[in-house]
Formats: sequence, C-alpha cells, structure tokens
Amino acid sequence: MTSILPTAFIFIAAALTLGVLPKGHIRSIILLITPILAAWQIWNLPMGIFAQVEFVGHTLDMMRVDKLSQIFGLIFCLAAFLGNLYAWHVRDIVQQIAALLYAGAAIGAVFAGDLITLFFYWEGTALASVFLIWARKTEGSYHTGMRYLIIQITSGVILLAGTALLYRETGSITFELMTLSSLGTWLIFLSFGMKCAFPLLHNWLQDSYPAATITGTVILSAFTT
Repeated sequence: MTSILPTAFIFIAAALTLGVLPKGHIRSIILLITPILAAWQIWNLPMGIFAQVEFVGHTLDMMRVDKLSQIFGLIFCLAAFLGNLYAWHVRDIVQQIAALLYAGAAIGAVFAGDLITLFFYWEGTALASVFLIWARKTEGSYHTGMRYLIIQITSGVILLAGTALLYRETGSITFELMTLSSLGTWLIFLSFGMKCAFPLLHNWLQDSYPAATITGTVILSAFTT
C-alpha cells in the first residue's frame, strides 16, 4: 500500500511521453486516456496515507486518500478529460504538455497530506499554467503571463511562509483543519485567497484569462478558479 504511485505522476509520465511523440492524433488520444487511467486509479484507491517520502527531516504524505480528496480527484479527472476533448484539434505541443502537467499538479495538491507537498504542487500549477497564456504568442500575452506568474508564485511563497510559522508554533506540517488564530494560518488563508481569486485579490484572473488561448482559458478555469 505504501508504494502506491501518486496520481499526479501518471500525468507527469504522460507529459514526458508527449514530448517524444510525433505530431498527430496519437497525442490527443494520450491526452484523453491519461485522465481516464487516473480516474480508474483514484476510484480504486483505499482510504489512508500512501507514498510517504523523507525530505529534509520531514515525512511527506504525497497521497492522503479520504472521501473528500477522492471526490475532488475524480472531478478534476473529469475536468481534464473534458478540457482535453475540447482541445482535440490543438496540435501545439506546448499547450498539450502544459495541460497535462497543470492537471497533474492540481490533482497532486488535492491528495497532499502535508503543507510542503502542497507547496510543491502549488507552484507546479503556476509554472505549468502560465504556458497556456504564453501559447497565444503575442507581446500582450507574454507580459500578462509574467504578471500572472509573479502573483501565483507569490501566493506560493506566502503559503511557504505560513507553513514555516505554523511549524514553529505547532511542530507539525500536516495539512489539516486550521483556525485563523495565528499569523501562520492567516498567511495560509491569504495564499488560498490569492489562488482562488477572493474579492480584492482577483485582478490577476480578469487580466490573464482573456490573454490565454481559447482552450487554455477553458483549462485555466477548471483547475485554478
């Protein structure tokens, strides 16, 4: 059970495979098959914590499976399938790889059992998704993508700062129920607010979505918003 492959790795492996395949329908087929395989794995996962690894003296829970994460994992797989189906006609390898890595990072965050694992996937979504904006290949999309990336990376830095403060206060990095009773939890709350465009923290959304490609906007709206 502890050797269960994190679902995010399925998307990462598929993205690497796309990079060596010739242009054609085979890429689009892989884009559709990948979320189906991931959904099948999620559906059959037992409840519990799996894929634990040691990192700088901490045990990271890369796969914490409970009923809530399982539901959202399946929803994200469905979103990935529908988004890739909508983008069937796209032959841009950058957008195809970015879509897989973006979905994989988002699903990885869903199953993260600790805040460090969450941080890595959090920043992974930012790095992958910005290419869906840059794929429009205009000067405006480049500058918009840079602003988007700065805001998304900043939200991750705030998350990491909150995690450090929370660890100092509690001695734990577990991603669990939190109350807004300390600076650490407030910073984590703020980072979530930036990522999901809380009021007054939403300007990046209305700036970046119109600058992306049409299919890129569809995928962005599914996994970030």
